[in-house]
Amino acid sequence: MTTTTLAPLPAATRLGRVDTIPNLVTLVRTALAVAIGAYGVAAGEPSALLVAYAAYWVGDLADGWLARRLDQETRLGAVLDIVCDRACTVLLCAGLVAHTPAVAPVAVVFLLSFAVLDTMLSLAFLCWPIDTPNHFWRVDRRVYELNWSPLGKAVNTAGVIGAVAVGAHAVALLVALAVLAVKVWSAARVLRLLS
Repeated sequence: MTTTTLAPLPAATRLGRVDTIPNLVTLVRTALAVAIGAYGVAAGEPSALLVAYAAYWVGDLADGWLARRLDQETRLGAVLDIVCDRACTVLLCAGLVAHTPAVAPVAVVFLLSFAVLDTMLSLAFLCWPIDTPNHFWRVDRRVYELNWSPLGKAVNTAGVIGAVAVGAHAVALLVALAVLAVKVWSAARVLRLLS
């Protein structure tokens, strides 16, 4: 039996340390949001879902800010953040649908966009020697602006969440469809860059 030993990745593409403060914040905020969110779903407590979403969102802002501030942005941290964001969002979205079934069409479009397309799009940064999707402007400025710039991130989620929060489900669905279209266009553009 023969074994093949692969050389390690060049230093520029290594994943980085796991034991960083931002990664700890990511794990804590995810554990909190998932535990509180699971309780909210099981108990039918929408207020618990709001608390869970707040823990997720504040923690998500904090881990990114700390990573930049402490110069601890790593590829591993970016992947951990992407995976944890999806775990929190899927659970909290399911809880919202259980509490308010009228948002199911919005949730389906939003989850296809965020949990599927945006996950693959966000992980595409691993194909280039950059640390996070926040540096994707070095690869493609337009894709970065639409997806990971501060304005792009805000528009991709705040519009849907804001419309759902005020009960404008038709508006939320239209915004979710627009975001899905942006994700499809962005994914096609990234695929072209890779080929």
